Amino acid sequence: MAEKKIKTEVKIESKKVCSDPKCPTHGSLRTRGRIFRGAVVRKFPKRIAIEFERTLYIKKYERYAKTKTRLHARLPDCMADSINVGDYIEIMECRPLSKIIKFVVTKKIR
Repeated sequence: MAEKKIKTEVKIESKKVCSDPKCPTHGSLRTRGRIFRGAVVRKFPKRIAIEFERTLYIKKYERYAKTKTRLHARLPDCMADSINVGDYIEIMECRPLSKIIKFVVTKKIR
């Protein structure tokens, strides 16, 4: 019997190692609950603010109104370079990290 040797390629990614304990993929922060998607409107050193539109039913007028919601989310160190203002991202609920931060960035959509 002839044995075939299979060559496997090892890809080395040039991403920096994330040592952030509040990172959902590399750290110990657990996510739960609600997931939101929106555009980044402001970027801070450790957090971002996203904004998205939703429709709200007004019972008195029996109509719908558009409202904008702005949420702040923790920005892990491993994603800080790839996410900028105007990007469309996904955030997920986690435990309260500060007074206004109750979400964490999970991935960049576009």
